[in-house]
Amino acid sequence: MNTNEQKLSRSLKARHIMMIALGGAIGAGMFKGSSTSITLAGPGVILDYIIGGIILLFVMKGLAEMAVHNPKAKTFRDLLEPVLGPFVGYFSGWMYFLNWVLVMAAETAAAALFLQYWFHGVPLWVLSLLVSIGITIINLFHVNIYGETEFWLAGLKIAVLVLFILLGGTLLFTGYENHPSVGFHHLTANGGFFPNGIGGLASAMLVVMFSFGGSETIGMTLGEAENPEKVLPRVARSVTMRILVFYVLPILIIVSLVPWNGLSHTESPFVTVFEAVGIPYVADIMNFVMLTAVLSATNTGMYAALRMLYNQALCGQAPKFLAALSERHVPIRALLVSIAFLYFGVIIAFFTDGKTFDHFMVIPGYSVLIVWILLAAAHVRSRIRTGQRLPVGSLFALAALTLIFIGVVLTSPLYGTLISIAVMLLIALSYKFLR
Repeated sequence: MNTNEQKLSRSLKARHIMMIALGGAIGAGMFKGSSTSITLAGPGVILDYIIGGIILLFVMKGLAEMAVHNPKAKTFRDLLEPVLGPFVGYFSGWMYFLNWVLVMAAETAAAALFLQYWFHGVPLWVLSLLVSIGITIINLFHVNIYGETEFWLAGLKIAVLVLFILLGGTLLFTGYENHPSVGFHHLTANGGFFPNGIGGLASAMLVVMFSFGGSETIGMTLGEAENPEKVLPRVARSVTMRILVFYVLPILIIVSLVPWNGLSHTESPFVTVFEAVGIPYVADIMNFVMLTAVLSATNTGMYAALRMLYNQALCGQAPKFLAALSERHVPIRALLVSIAFLYFGVIIAFFTDGKTFDHFMVIPGYSVLIVWILLAAAHVRSRIRTGQRLPVGSLFALAALTLIFIGVVLTSPLYGTLISIAVMLLIALSYKFLR
């Protein structure tokens, strides 16, 4: 291993990057947590997902444009730093690393719960340890092994969504046995399209934006993508369109088939529809799908965390020894540090009854919004510096994300917000100290 002669291997193909982004954005929250956003906004939540998708499109387009003009960038922090300064690079890098470390711990704990559905007698900590070891092994290999693994994990989730769209659409217009076709009657039958008014739409918007978090992992593949200046713009557009399709259509089918106020808070809305169609073993199928979703998110999280830590080390904003690569071009020391944080986070999640850990989980919400805001701001600033026309899309995204950020501050648990502020201040102070 060394830190100077070796470089990351450019082995990620366009299809790998596509699935990495989709895998990060389409998680267990889509299959189980979508009932929360529907409960808050009713059928009008469809508008929230469309607006969120438009914001995502503008942010991804700005990221892709900056990547074309900065071919040496390894992660999105290398796009932010030249435009917004070294502090922003340092701050965003450490916040994003912390974001994925916490998300990995939460997803690993969730994976253990899904596995215990079949293996009742196995302790949760054992199942969690097995999941962590599996994720570690995958990330020890060459990056194209990770890319292939994520391709198939994300592909399974998308296949389930496609099946759901086909079956749900058929049930919507043709009916099935004792279930008559309902068309779009339920969209306005129970209090109207916006039953909870603007307040409901605003509350659901916070949930929607969190569910889209993870799509920015496109910006973590810059150093390992084949021909990033050509691939990234195409992938950014395609990913946004696919995320819109795979969110909007399933949500439209759910709120059309089932009264929005009749959804269970504990059962996945997908289970409700599949049971209506008459598919056997629905509970086992959805448990497997959600297990796949959290494994995919954990896998993506490990990739993003260790690449960001490696890049921080390359830029002199983390200990230099973390910049070492293995013979397979994997940031091995950054991987070991990320694994240590993962195991520690899983221990906290299991032995604090979830309460203390839940306060820390507010941090990822802030982290994703901060990264998106900085990407939009950097795109606007880069256009100003080069004397080009201001990007209207990025300006809209910047304004919308700022409003959403304010909404998060006002609605998040106070204790979690205070912890997040303390972490941000600690990162900022550490920058001053290291300088």
